[in-house]
Amino acid sequence: MKDVRVIIIMGVAGAGKSTVGAHLAQRLGGCFHDADAYHPPGNIAKMASGQPLNDQDRAPWLKRMREEVVDPAPPGKLALLACSALKAHYRKQLGLGTPGVALVYLKGDSATLQRRLELRESHFMKSGMLASQLATLEEPADFEGITVSIEGSLEQVLDEICARLGLHAV
Repeated sequence: MKDVRVIIIMGVAGAGKSTVGAHLAQRLGGCFHDADAYHPPGNIAKMASGQPLNDQDRAPWLKRMREEVVDPAPPGKLALLACSALKAHYRKQLGLGTPGVALVYLKGDSATLQRRLELRESHFMKSGMLASQLATLEEPADFEGITVSIEGSLEQVLDEICARLGLHAV
């Protein structure tokens, strides 16, 4: 993809968004942003108690990321945003469809995702929340971005993203 300035790395909990985003930023010389850091305390408390967020909970969170990460990202400086972006209108709110904004959907089967979540420590998103995320997920259409399987190694995932978006390590 020509002139990419923002890559939104999306998927449900356990897909590896933060890990892939951080490593991709390092490989490409970009700046990594984790959507978890933009949640207001009320959202974190709600998720930590096992309650899924609704559209009303997510609206200010999405707005903040758009204003602080996506819109100010200048051409020539890559920003990578790891964000669940489960619904099509969330992705649109984040700037998908705007020139220079690309989408990478990290896709995995529920057994792999569940296993990864059970191995996590010290994260507010518990494995019991996976079902609600999968129920909410609107998988992106092919024209929205690229879909990458999480079944390979981290290096394989990174290589595939770079190849499919036409990006090269710095």
